[in-house]
Amino acid sequence: MKLLTEDLISRGYLKTPRTIDAFYKIDRVDFVPEELKSEAYVNEPLPIGYGQTISQPLTVAFMLELLAPEEGEKILDVGSGSGWQSSMLAYIAGDKGKVFAIERISELSEFGRKNSEKYNFKNLKFIIGDGSKGYGKEAFYDRIIVAASAFSEIPEELKKQLKIGGRLVIPVENSIWLVVKKAEDEYEEKEFPGFAFVPLISE
Repeated sequence: MKLLTEDLISRGYLKTPRTIDAFYKIDRVDFVPEELKSEAYVNEPLPIGYGQTISQPLTVAFMLELLAPEEGEKILDVGSGSGWQSSMLAYIAGDKGKVFAIERISELSEFGRKNSEKYNFKNLKFIIGDGSKGYGKEAFYDRIIVAASAFSEIPEELKKQLKIGGRLVIPVENSIWLVVKKAEDEYEEKEFPGFAFVPLISE
């Protein structure tokens, strides 16, 4: 994990001290299926079942740097899968923050929860549900991050569940988008093309 993290730093994908720390502390090997443990540090997505993957470390680093999570924040992680990114967010948010990890496939939600239990986070909650609609019960969020690609546009419901000043990072088709909520109905959006993701499925 140390070599993988150092590679991402040297290539300019990891920049922020607390995010770098999360990569060092939350070991990807704890979040991949048993038969893929030997490939945990390869900079590629790996299958975790049900047509889903644990994302490529480079992509996770890029998206977390765009998200810019901070200690004490309330964060929604949509498509929590293996629980790796959720656990890194819980580490970054710290004891005063909260992370809600939503996943529509119950078996994967359980897989992610069990993986994250190795780190004893008290600020991380796993939820089974349709993440394309967000998680309104706990809105509003400082940060929302989505691990699967929306088909043609950013779901309006996710934008609505941001606090003013909040940030949403979401793939749409083959681009990653950063959305910053400037006012109640005012958003600043920026596109970063050249990525590939599993699709974001609505119920």
